[in-house]
Amino acid sequence: MVSKSLKYAYFPGCVAQGACRELYQSTGALAEALGIELVELKKASCCGSGTFKEDSQLLEDAVNARNIALAEQLNLPLLTHCSTCQGVIGHVDERLKALKTEDPAYIDRIDTLLSEQHCSPYRGTTEVKHLLWALVGDYGLEALRDRVRRPLSELKCAAFYGCYLLRKQSTLPYDDPFDPRSMENLFEAVGATPVIYRGRTQCCGWPLSSYATEQSFQMAGTHIQEAIAAGADCLVTPCPLCHLNLDSRQPEVAQQIGQPLNLPVLHLPQLVALALGLEPEQLGLDRHVVSTRSLLQKLAF
Repeated sequence: MVSKSLKYAYFPGCVAQGACRELYQSTGALAEALGIELVELKKASCCGSGTFKEDSQLLEDAVNARNIALAEQLNLPLLTHCSTCQGVIGHVDERLKALKTEDPAYIDRIDTLLSEQHCSPYRGTTEVKHLLWALVGDYGLEALRDRVRRPLSELKCAAFYGCYLLRKQSTLPYDDPFDPRSMENLFEAVGATPVIYRGRTQCCGWPLSSYATEQSFQMAGTHIQEAIAAGADCLVTPCPLCHLNLDSRQPEVAQQIGQPLNLPVLHLPQLVALALGLEPEQLGLDRHVVSTRSLLQKLAF
């Protein structure tokens, strides 16, 4: 079992508190089941999803330095459950830690902006960590395996990592950015069978969806078809933006590519929590656009 209690400054992000409320719900339920304490950063702001820097790099750095400083005030690591938030905030943290030595005057500009918002300065004393890495690295796969009450042995799961999680930061603690295995290892720990397919490390198409919808849907459709062809019962993603394109828009994607799809897409904490014995209604599994009923039937619900 886990040798120490785990506590994080929890950055829920925007999408999990809106369009993917089930992610917020299932993250809280999973943390409670595992005895992980989440201190939600109620005053945190949107990370910008990589768009702030299109107007100003200083804007992206300052906004996310503030988010990180809120966690530093608590002397806790900042926990995300969104690949995009992880990529953006983690990248800013890497940049600013380097700039504290290379360009301290720039850090002074950041700290002045934070001071104007009545926030403590950025110290670079914490780390930014996705829930996936907290489960794999901090809690541990062996400890997680010991907590499984409902092995997911009937499920074949295809990971969809999200490109921001894999390649936005210069270093990854538990993965190769081009051949990651942390999600597949996690699937095996909860009894599921990992499915390997080409699109699992690629972009879901969400960043294109507002101005190149057809291309975005083609990308999503290709990934879903490849996962189905590989025998997957579901996709599992650690990114709510990927979830929006792969689940919420899957009927439109199917219409665009002219092929039936109907592949359920789970949030990572939903899958793990099911294996721990939590009930579907605790995890918001009725909120998905593509029904999760086929998965639940395999698990004898």
